[in-house]
Amino acid sequence: MQGGRGTTGGDPYAALVLAIAERGDRAAFRLLFDHYAPRVKGYLARLGLDGGRAEELAQEVLVTVWRKAGSFDARRASVSTWIYRIARNRRIDLYRRDRTADLDPDEPSLQPPPMAGPHEDLDAGQQRRRIGEALMTLPEDQRDLVRRAIYDDLSHGEIAELTGIPLGTVKSRLRLAFGKLRAVLEEPA
Repeated sequence: MQGGRGTTGGDPYAALVLAIAERGDRAAFRLLFDHYAPRVKGYLARLGLDGGRAEELAQEVLVTVWRKAGSFDARRASVSTWIYRIARNRRIDLYRRDRTADLDPDEPSLQPPPMAGPHEDLDAGQQRRRIGEALMTLPEDQRDLVRRAIYDDLSHGEIAELTGIPLGTVKSRLRLAFGKLRAVLEEPA
């Protein structure tokens, strides 16, 4: 039997997939389902799923086979390889979903920070102004390095590469600049 997706090579299951793809053949799907559903379920159980989840996922895999039958290519893989690859990928998807589902939505670290009140906004504005003034006390070369490290979020190595300044010099200039900033910012306002 020859099809648009390669030859079936005498594989009766490939012929079934082809019939599903070309005609939406329900009888062919039933035969494919009856053969592969228990095998896929067993495979998923060996991958660590309990019986109920393995059966549920096996059914999802075979529904995918129904929907994606037109993408099967007998020249690239056998039907069993194709179906087991779908099952493996679904198992990986399930694992990823389960792993992220363990997150507690009430976890404090996952909550947005509380809205700042008017007095906090004023304090933050004053603090930004003081930082800006402190930055202006630095020599231009140090100010540029601080800007790249803090505002552009570059590593010391990236700064050295971009500026052509040796890494040790970048580190020592930043250490000196942060020391100056600390001294200016620790002075009473």
